[in-house]
Amino acid sequence: MSGIPRRALRAGGVVAAAALVLTGCLQNPNAGGGEGGAGGGASVVDGGSADGDKKVTILGAFGGDEEKNFVASLAEFEQSSGIDVQYTADTDFTTTVKQKVNSGDSPDIGLFPQPGGLIEFAAQNKIAPIDSYLDYDKLQGTLLPGFLDASRYKGRVYGAPMRNAVKSVVWYPKAAYDEAGLPKDPATIQELRTNVADKIAASGITPWCIGWESDQATGWVGTDWVEELMLRMHGPSVYDDWTSHRIPFNDERVVAAFDEAAKFNKDPAMVLGGPRGVLNTAFGDAMTPAFSNPPKCMLHRQGNFATTFYPKNVQADLDNQVGIYVFPKFEGGYDGASILGGGDLAGLFNGNDEDAKKVMEFITSDQFGAPWAKAGGWLSPHKTFDVSNYPNETTRKIADIANKASVLRFDGSDLMPKSIGSDVFWKEMVKWANGQSSQQTADNIEAAWPKS
Repeated sequence: MSGIPRRALRAGGVVAAAALVLTGCLQNPNAGGGEGGAGGGASVVDGGSADGDKKVTILGAFGGDEEKNFVASLAEFEQSSGIDVQYTADTDFTTTVKQKVNSGDSPDIGLFPQPGGLIEFAAQNKIAPIDSYLDYDKLQGTLLPGFLDASRYKGRVYGAPMRNAVKSVVWYPKAAYDEAGLPKDPATIQELRTNVADKIAASGITPWCIGWESDQATGWVGTDWVEELMLRMHGPSVYDDWTSHRIPFNDERVVAAFDEAAKFNKDPAMVLGGPRGVLNTAFGDAMTPAFSNPPKCMLHRQGNFATTFYPKNVQADLDNQVGIYVFPKFEGGYDGASILGGGDLAGLFNGNDEDAKKVMEFITSDQFGAPWAKAGGWLSPHKTFDVSNYPNETTRKIADIANKASVLRFDGSDLMPKSIGSDVFWKEMVKWANGQSSQQTADNIEAAWPKS
């Protein structure tokens, strides 16, 4: 899931999904035509509030401190532009935005935590393609490579990212790791196993801290492992073919990724508590045993949001308490620097309102987010964002990992149909952890894939 799945935080939330059509390159399909790179023939969607009223309505999923920091990041823009941005938080965003759009009461802008629902609206011609109102080429030049593909439908892009989540991070307890003299930059997954994990195991500590339990969403952490390995073993093209079902789910390359994931998640010598411990440990508690003295486990592969769940004393002294490095390449696999990620994508429902377009331009630019970044818990999707805004060295290192990536791919389960990505895939991962073979798991998911 992208970032922390909303269902992981509240039971019953549903991820909307639709078939995602990806292309092999990031190019403006209407380059050279019209203002901001828009070409002729672009349809204009006209939902949202009244045009020209200097008010822009935004609906999103994040509330609490995130809402406060989002609003703070808009304050200077509102003052200089004279536009009143009215944000509404809804934890059941996916359901609410569908209801509002279908009833003719859409917001001007929607902030989508997964691309599926946005693509669904694109297919219904209810959301504007970004090349009709943004400078596509400028945006592409500053964003992490591959981010725009997440919301591409039939060759055009319908959403622009306003927040990034980096998932390909390995965390470790700094003092214990340093005392053990373990490598901090393993070049490959194979080296991570032999030069790090095996040495940790030899010292009497179980190497990996992994937890999947997440109420009705249990299993999503397992899907992330398969996605990481699909990307690293087989590269972005095969990854795209897999998530869009241009190759079957039970392709031999997918089964190989499951088998590789088993070496981390199903080997009792490698993961604390073995497979049963993986299933019974809440995903937010997975790293907690690493901060015991001595640690009970040492390595945690999880997104930048993981720190939200670390003990308070660790959060308060993050740079001294934890270390990080990128989840490495797979020897013999894809040679590029790849990142598995996610984020929130902004989509425009009101294509006739110049103020809404100005808000979209700002929140999807590298100038947005400094107050949020300084407060913590937010990463810009732009390589050109001023990293001095981040509150600690750990966050700056994560941003650097993302900025150096040659390709970013959105969380695969978020790109798949809802019935697969946020249901069958999760459930079959649980069966897999309980002993079901990789082949049977892949076969079961392939059999459940929607026929149309």
